[in-house]
Amino acid sequence: MPLTKKRWLVLGASCLINLCIGSLYAWSVFATPMAKYLTEVTGSEITSLAIIFTIANSVGPITMISGGFFNDKLGPKWVILVGGILFGAGMIASGFASSTTMLIITYGLGVGLGVGMVYGCTVSNSVKFFPDKRGLIGGIATASYGISSVIIPIIANRLIEVFDITMAFKVLGVAMLIIICGCAFLIETCPVGFVPEGWTPPQTTRKNVVQDKNWTEMVKDPLFYIMLLMLCCGAFSGLMITSQASPLAQQMIGMSAAQAAVAVSILALLNTAGRILAGFISDKIGAVNTILGVFLVSILGMGCLYISGMGDITTFYLGISIAGLCFGSIMGIYPGFTAAQFGARNNSVNYGIMFIGFAAAGYFGPTIMTTLYKINGSYQNAFLVAATLAALGVVLTITYKKLRKQ
Repeated sequence: MPLTKKRWLVLGASCLINLCIGSLYAWSVFATPMAKYLTEVTGSEITSLAIIFTIANSVGPITMISGGFFNDKLGPKWVILVGGILFGAGMIASGFASSTTMLIITYGLGVGLGVGMVYGCTVSNSVKFFPDKRGLIGGIATASYGISSVIIPIIANRLIEVFDITMAFKVLGVAMLIIICGCAFLIETCPVGFVPEGWTPPQTTRKNVVQDKNWTEMVKDPLFYIMLLMLCCGAFSGLMITSQASPLAQQMIGMSAAQAAVAVSILALLNTAGRILAGFISDKIGAVNTILGVFLVSILGMGCLYISGMGDITTFYLGISIAGLCFGSIMGIYPGFTAAQFGARNNSVNYGIMFIGFAAAGYFGPTIMTTLYKINGSYQNAFLVAATLAALGVVLTITYKKLRKQ
């Protein structure tokens, strides 16, 4: 089969893999029943397991960077295989956890490191196969990761109802281990300089030619640090809200648990839609212009959440919809954006390093929201912080455009 056709099979396998590892964002489904289970086992009350989600998000860049290095040396198939084993084993082992410390090791480190290793390879390799539509493919590859937070909770809740939380971890772990490792053998390495049949690369001049930079060259480029901060600012509000979407809806708006679940689903769906939509738009008007628009709209979304109070369902839904759309947009654009700036050849490692900005947002977003809520008894100040960072993102994007022209 010609690579121009086979690349779609590679993309399909990558999306199925990302659908499995995206279950990381379904942690809120596991958190409450697992906290109850550990309370019964340990005899001491455990009210929150938010630290597990924070750790799992924070360690991802470690294996994204190292996995990217081995991806360039050995090919994505073997890196995804190893990462899939680590991820699946972490899920299964979480079903045997009898303390928070064990859960930090099995889920926080095992699953988190496995996700980083797999996600970096599937996304960067898919983008390399589609130089004719980098934004759209980056959006589709990351959207399959995002839609997992809609699908997996349904399956997990059913398993918890029929069995219990420990068995849910084990069953999902085995199933995902089989799917990821099976699909890994359908993944092929994109040849250097691959050009799909029927597509003519745009003519390059000395002004617009893209130089392939390795990671050491990339970190010497001032544009890298601006892009890193842009990613952190863009992901901050989405990760902050995603981490506590259900309690936010119940405590701030007065929604029931069922209504809050609907709000969480809307957030996840808009997150997924934003990845594909923004990827498509960025292919038309450019990644930088799209990102600038995302930051401006994000300020509006945080404003809607800031003015929302008890019973303000309309402004709340508008706010979280915009937050989900903007978060997904940033995540969908950035794989192709990084490749467009620093070249596709070393994008596996380069994007892994760029992902440090996401990890920083994954730590500071939920942490700041939790801290401010404890201090003030409300979430409003957290939305002001997020709006300020979105405004900073506007400034950074304009700065990037000016420096890029030079």
